[in-house]
Amino acid sequence: MTTTMQLASRVRGAAFGLTALAAAPVWAQVNNLAGGPAVNQLNLPVPATRIAADIEWLHWMMLVICAVIFVVVFGVMFYSIIKHRKSVGHKPANFHESVAVEIAWTVVPFLIVIAMGAMATKTVVAQKDTSNADLTIKVTGYQWKWGYDYLKGEGEGIGFLSTLDASHREASDSGKPPAMDDYLLKVDNPLVVPVDKKIRIVTTANDVIHAWMVPAFGVKQDAIPGFVRDNWFRATKTGDFYGQCAELCGKEHAFMPIHVKVVTQQEYSQWVAAKKAEMQAAADDPNKTWELADLIARGEKVYAANCAACHRADGKGAGPIKPLDGSAIVTGDPAAQIAILLNGAANGAMPAWRQLSDTEIAAVITYTKNAWSNKTGKLVQPAEIVAARK
Repeated sequence: MTTTMQLASRVRGAAFGLTALAAAPVWAQVNNLAGGPAVNQLNLPVPATRIAADIEWLHWMMLVICAVIFVVVFGVMFYSIIKHRKSVGHKPANFHESVAVEIAWTVVPFLIVIAMGAMATKTVVAQKDTSNADLTIKVTGYQWKWGYDYLKGEGEGIGFLSTLDASHREASDSGKPPAMDDYLLKVDNPLVVPVDKKIRIVTTANDVIHAWMVPAFGVKQDAIPGFVRDNWFRATKTGDFYGQCAELCGKEHAFMPIHVKVVTQQEYSQWVAAKKAEMQAAADDPNKTWELADLIARGEKVYAANCAACHRADGKGAGPIKPLDGSAIVTGDPAAQIAILLNGAANGAMPAWRQLSDTEIAAVITYTKNAWSNKTGKLVQPAEIVAARK
């Protein structure tokens, strides 16, 4: 009786859970994301490159071949078991091996494997042919963001960091994120490339192993510290395409999305011109002497874009991430904080930020020294960062 009552209770609980789940607005409002994941997706994503289409064809071809082999082998086996069972009067046969059968079941699987290998090899070789690229872009993995540097082709010299959009991070931290199609996939600076151009991706990492993956392009390439790997894609249509880091890289692994915006050649040229003008405007003279208020304002933006993901907007830190609010290092001698930002600390747990400009590092240090309860009144000039780099 007790067992029956417990079972009934569990059934009622499960039914209530399913009802609540069905009524939850997040399940009713989230839709397929073009260029990204789809609701209840079972198949590979819609291909946006020839390589991705070849991978999808190869996937289904291998599945069909394996399914046919499965049906034939198990069909013969179960037919033999049922048709020749002892209960219907069959006697066990007494025979020795057949040379013809031995040859057949050796040669036929060998030919099947060779055919499957040939099809796979053709696609793999095509994936690794990075020659004659129109654009070469260096992709650097950081904990936990992506750095993009345009090395060759139109846009050469452009470089920026791509980080999870702050609003999505706040939604995740709330524990009750609103329904959104691109949840944890929106970034502040997407990678922009032109359509129908061969884009060579050169990957590396600054700290631990990451992996740059965009399923719609058929691209997944590890980014390894101290090593350089490459891959390529040629998008056949414009639009927004999404991916994520595909190598477990630490506690913020889930907050490392990839957003690639594929545009027309004319739109790409306009973006390059605008980006270079923006970079020129942002290029600061490291010998300039800044006022405290201006450095704090500049530093707040740098902090929000690069530091808040780990140290939090209120500077309180989280888990093993040390708080900056009330920190002895932050409120103390600027030289110690400068050394940490330039060289990192805690065996890489705090990464080096040498990729930031001298003015950006000076600004963010000044901001942390004067934000929250750290009202030190101290400021660091860009010239001090220049001297520390030497």
